[in-house]
Amino acid sequence: MKVIVCIKQVPDTTEVKIDPKTNTLIREGVPSIINPFDTYAIEEGIRLKETYGGTVTVISMGPPQVKESLKEAIAMGADDAYLLSDRAFAGSDTLATSYTLASGVRFLGGADLIICGKQAIDGDTAQVGPGIAEELDIPHITYVKKIRQIDNSRIVVERMVEGGIEVASTTLPALITVVKDINQPRLPSLKGIMRAKRTEIRVLGAFDLGVDQTRTGLDGSPTEVIKIFTPEVRAKGEMLDGDVEQQARTLVERLKEARVI
Repeated sequence: MKVIVCIKQVPDTTEVKIDPKTNTLIREGVPSIINPFDTYAIEEGIRLKETYGGTVTVISMGPPQVKESLKEAIAMGADDAYLLSDRAFAGSDTLATSYTLASGVRFLGGADLIICGKQAIDGDTAQVGPGIAEELDIPHITYVKKIRQIDNSRIVVERMVEGGIEVASTTLPALITVVKDINQPRLPSLKGIMRAKRTEIRVLGAFDLGVDQTRTGLDGSPTEVIKIFTPEVRAKGEMLDGDVEQQARTLVERLKEARVI
């Protein structure tokens, strides 16, 4: 079984910074981690390989520093990894990102199963996984919490829905996005860490992938951030003293002073 896992390197949530000129995240030089939901995708891919055989390839789009996250995936047990990196990809929204990652999947010859985390913690859109599937014209199932059955032609899963669990199935090749309930990601082994250090991450640019550059980066992004601002700090409220009647009288007086009533 050939599995491709798509991951994203995201800024540490305490270190998010915005470029005021481009209204995009500043990633260079910012402490970053593998998107937490993507670690479950990596783990599930490795477990499928251990059960059914095959390979696990991890791909990501981003600046050169993403190589460290890809090496971490290899240390966990992935077989190889590719970085899609080019100035032409900078500033991509979810549509342009989906197109570029799908181009990476095509470059690698496709897969029996593509696995993504349910969403990224920096954007929280949950759009890229389904976007990749639509670009590749393959079925997808989101919010998967358990793979019940998988063979050469079909996959059966349990997916989380509001108020319960839904059993869904589809033909392969397919794409799934997973939630954290699906497994517990392993820690990299010493052997894996040593192998990751020796592994050279291959970088694929726009020319390598043969992408249409009008569909990548800012040019290929139909959504645009017009303005970013920090919300004003609201004045803290206060607790009114006294019993219910006293509190009601005080509240009415305050509302009259504010000319609300």
